[in-house]
Amino acid sequence: MAIARRRIGVEEGMAALAAWQEAARSASNDPVPRSVTATAVRYSLEEVTARAPGNSVEVRVPPFGVTQCVEGPRHTRGTPPNVIECDAGTWLAMVSGQLSWADAVAAGRVAASGLRADLSGLLPL
Repeated sequence: MAIARRRIGVEEGMAALAAWQEAARSASNDPVPRSVTATAVRYSLEEVTARAPGNSVEVRVPPFGVTQCVEGPRHTRGTPPNVIECDAGTWLAMVSGQLSWADAVAAGRVAASGLRADLSGLLPL
């Protein structure tokens, strides 16, 4: 099995996640800079792939990134059978433990299709 290739350094990714979490907790309601959100999303997608390598589930966080993870049957053509999609705020809230997988799905904040489209065992990171 191939090891996930990192494009964002661990220190840079952790710093972006910490900055996003701090801004999310802040009472100032200042928006998180797009570059910080993008780095935090991309780093966390890389981390999910590193922790659960594979190609059976596609995780999409538009417009910032997409990854394939979780062992199982490899998808090669067309629409993947196991897809998870959500916005960046929802993704980072799940990654950081501010929102549970179950609550996000129940609230309709995550679109998950397919038998393997469940990251509850991987989140929060």
